[in-house]
Amino acid sequence: MHLSTATISDIKKLGVDFDGQINPSAIFGVDFATSPKGVLILLVGGLLVGFGSRYAGGCTSGHAISGLSNLQMPSLLAVIGFFAGGLIMTHLLLPYIF
Repeated sequence: MHLSTATISDIKKLGVDFDGQINPSAIFGVDFATSPKGVLILLVGGLLVGFGSRYAGGCTSGHAISGLSNLQMPSLLAVIGFFAGGLIMTHLLLPYIF
């Protein structure tokens, strides 16, 4: 699978070196995970996922699969929130982190 040139350009604009693979090694490599910045991002991300799953009464997959298949309105609102949060993170916050 190849990434489009527009995607590669966007990745490079964020300051991430792209080595031709699907997952940039600057983000998904062992060096990033063991750096202080990487450890901090992993810890904060884990805490946010744990808090969110307890606060929402389940994980994102559970709400999306089980809740929506039962036509539950709270699950629909939760899934909309997950998508909105992901979009906000990707387009507004992620460029400032990297």
